[in-house]
Amino acid sequence: MNTEELIAYYNKFNEDKRLNTRHGQVEYRTCMHYIEEALKQFEKPRILDIGAGTGKYSIPLSMHYHVDALELVKHNLRVIEKNGPNVHTHLGNALDLKQFENDSYEVILLFGPMYHLLTEEEKVQALKEAKRVLKPSGVLLINYFMNDYCVITHGFKEGKIEEAIKKGMVDNQFHITDWDNSLYSVVRLEDIDVLNQKVGLKRLKIITPDGPANYLRSTLNKMDDETFERFMEYHFIICERSDMLGASAHILDIVTK
Repeated sequence: MNTEELIAYYNKFNEDKRLNTRHGQVEYRTCMHYIEEALKQFEKPRILDIGAGTGKYSIPLSMHYHVDALELVKHNLRVIEKNGPNVHTHLGNALDLKQFENDSYEVILLFGPMYHLLTEEEKVQALKEAKRVLKPSGVLLINYFMNDYCVITHGFKEGKIEEAIKKGMVDNQFHITDWDNSLYSVVRLEDIDVLNQKVGLKRLKIITPDGPANYLRSTLNKMDDETFERFMEYHFIICERSDMLGASAHILDIVTK
């Protein structure tokens, strides 16, 4: 992980703006649905939001629960502190959670970090740390950025696939091996399974929080509210189907110890 580049990137990138778009709302509402589903299992759950950004999830959750938000970017922490006074903020990153004790949280969110940890070793380390601070009966929700969405959109739709092949950025199975920037890492479903096996995480459920939404951005933006709600109804029906997972932009893996 290139920490300096990542901080510079998120000092400019507006993640809240993305999640407020129509396609972003599909992802956000779906993630919140499954977060709330996890929280219902516990009487007084404590939440740790690792890589909390500007608090899109931490702030509303803190209205009802104890929330600790860990964030790498100081600017983002200031935004959380301004808009979410109930959130307990911490400066740090997903690779080292030494400020948190073992078996401390019923629910942990690991949403942004897994997009930016470039090596398997880093991903394993982040998952081990999250597992360490998760209570034995707790729920860990992990978001991943998916390989084949990037091949389809950036490779074929944007006409960059031949250049990517020549530069060795994809292998002969169209698995992305390198990027022209060093900020993002992508996976396939089998890669997630390997990570879980190495760390000893047990899957409760795996879903796509955005499904086809990122392929339908312009269509969703033109929808009236009633049709968009119908799309959300459709999405919640298909988001757990195994045949809809691999080509989505994001995957939400819901696991426990």
